[in-house]
Amino acid sequence: MSGTRMRSRSHTRGHEELIPGTRRLYDEDGNTLPGDDSLLKSGGIVLVPQPTDSPNDPLRWGLWRKIWHSLLVLYMVGLTAATSNNAGSGSDGVNEEYGISYDVFNTGAGVLFIGIGYWALLSSPLVHLYGRRLGYLISLIFNIGGLIWYARIDGVSGVVWSQLFVGAAESVGEATAQLSLLDIWFEHQTGSVLGIYTFATAIGTYLGPLIGAYVASGLGWRWIGYVGAIICGGSLVVFYFGLEETEFSRDRYLTARSESIVLDAEQPVEPSEVQNEKSLPDEAAATPDHSLSGSLSARKTYWDRIRIITLAPNLQGTGFKQYLHRLWHTLRVFTFPAVWYAGLQWGFQQSCLTFYLTVQEDWWYGPPWNYGSAAVGNMNLPTLIGSLIGCAYGGYGSDAFMQWMIKRNKGVMEAEFRLYLMALCALVFPAGLWLFGIGSARGWSWPAPYVGLGFIGFGYGCAGDLSLSYLADSFPDMVLEGMVGVAVINNTLAMAFTFIASPWIDSGMENCFIVLGVLGFLVMGLSLPMAVWGKRTRRWSRDRYVNFVEIRDGFSR
Repeated sequence: MSGTRMRSRSHTRGHEELIPGTRRLYDEDGNTLPGDDSLLKSGGIVLVPQPTDSPNDPLRWGLWRKIWHSLLVLYMVGLTAATSNNAGSGSDGVNEEYGISYDVFNTGAGVLFIGIGYWALLSSPLVHLYGRRLGYLISLIFNIGGLIWYARIDGVSGVVWSQLFVGAAESVGEATAQLSLLDIWFEHQTGSVLGIYTFATAIGTYLGPLIGAYVASGLGWRWIGYVGAIICGGSLVVFYFGLEETEFSRDRYLTARSESIVLDAEQPVEPSEVQNEKSLPDEAAATPDHSLSGSLSARKTYWDRIRIITLAPNLQGTGFKQYLHRLWHTLRVFTFPAVWYAGLQWGFQQSCLTFYLTVQEDWWYGPPWNYGSAAVGNMNLPTLIGSLIGCAYGGYGSDAFMQWMIKRNKGVMEAEFRLYLMALCALVFPAGLWLFGIGSARGWSWPAPYVGLGFIGFGYGCAGDLSLSYLADSFPDMVLEGMVGVAVINNTLAMAFTFIASPWIDSGMENCFIVLGVLGFLVMGLSLPMAVWGKRTRRWSRDRYVNFVEIRDGFSR
């Protein structure tokens, strides 16, 4: 099976039970385990997964190469989030020119969520069969098409169906992006990495409407689409030449490596061939292992690293049957409680997004505020600032908290440790909904509604980060499929709320946001039973998880 992470994480003493998301990292005194001297470490932390000695292993990339790759992926996350949230900025212009109602834009938003969630599901097998890069290039092409369609709106169909392609474009940021990031960073960096990922999503989500408002004011609403399409066109060139493939058949390499060691065991080794296994050389120091086949050991050329398609090992024909098998198999992720937990947390954040953005765009233009497009766009700044604080809290803060808790727990890590930090989110986020919703209903001005938006942003940043990190910690060999499950759940939930948002707000804004705040407290409150019984669900899911990975990886053999 492809359980490299699972196997590399099971360095336990004695006969401790092996459960995904539970493992011993230190001895009972918080010191590095004495039996781990041969393992690669960073600052005393055992690196998980353990890097191979292949020159093509993304975990051995140099720091600046990793940073460049991460920046490209995060840029894509922010870009697609922005283009999928700026359609409403042109709603006034479209309404004036064609008389198309704002309800049509709500329908378009629902179609957008369908595009995001279900294209993430439909495209997920392609990542395993044909590499990561293909998804990013297809995303940019979809985005260009959808944005040009938006710019050429002349009726209701253009408003609605342009969003299907824009939504499909964003799906790459819902699952593939997380996998691309975790391909090159280690487990103890998961919270920080996904925290930055969540903040990139927030940047696009909140700055998209702001930028769209300024473009509509200065150039006209059609240029929201044209400017976005031009940016995506330039990005397509940068991604084609600048984004490297991170797919690496770690399990296949380790198997071949083990067989090679057995074959060469009786041959003498020259002193110059001995390497220090405790160090982690960067790409320049890694040398090919010539005992392996050329496809596994030879350093890839630049043109090999930027191929549009990188075929899975032993792909059978075109891979069509494998695609269908993988697609059907991916549906099994919905049997894992952690997937539903993360999907509900992230989905409720996306659902509430529709409500407060709708209030900003439909109410704050009128009295008593009489805001213009730019002023309404600026209301996204406090939400963005709150998201930055929330992402730092749920990202780097949760990584540090995890290390502290592990040492307190006699050196044993439990994935649920991160969920303790959700307690603050469960208080701050509902308070933000109440401050902004009640303040908007009663005509409050600065500062209460803006403070509420900051609190909402904090919840958006840390709830998504903590729940996604918890899922990645619990089932590390199922990152892509787990995130796909989350994408389907959260976007389906967001789609449903989109269609009821305007009628609910119109029936009574104050009561609407009071109920939303209560729902937010209850949804985030699910973190308490998950923190208490989450380990039981992981133990219950263990065999199905192992079986899931074995069956999945068998499709490409």
